[in-house]
Amino acid sequence: VQLQASGGGLVQAGGSLRLSCTTSRRTSSNNAMGWFRQAPGKEREFVATISWNGGSTLLADSVKGRFSISRDRAKNVVYLQMNSLKPEDSAIYYCAVSRSSVGAASPHGYGSWGQGTLVTVSS
Repeated sequence: VQLQASGGGLVQAGGSLRLSCTTSRRTSSNNAMGWFRQAPGKEREFVATISWNGGSTLLADSVKGRFSISRDRAKNVVYLQMNSLKPEDSAIYYCAVSRSSVGAASPHGYGSWGQGTLVTVSS
C-alpha cells in the first residue's frame, strides 16, 4: 500500500489547513486510517484515527475541538481538517493505514506509512 500525503504548508496561528492522504490500493478501504505527527526532536505522536467505514473517530486531546478526520472510501482519501492552528501544531504529519478496521492511538497498530507533509504554524 502506498500513501501520498499532501496539503501541508505555512500558515499563521489561528489559520486552517486540510491535509489529504491518498492510498493506492482499494484494500485500505477496509482498514482504519490514522494521522500522526512528529516535531523536531520529539517522538511521533498520535493525532487522529478513523474507522474503516468512517463511523468512529478518535482524536488526541491536544487537537480535540480544533481538528477533525474524515474519509472518502470511494476515492481512497482520508482528510485531516485542522482549524485554529497553534505554533505547537508545527510538525511533519504522516498518514498511516491501520492493521485493523478500527484504529488506535499506538503507531504500532499501523502497517503502512506515507512520506509526510510539513505543517508550519507561525505565531
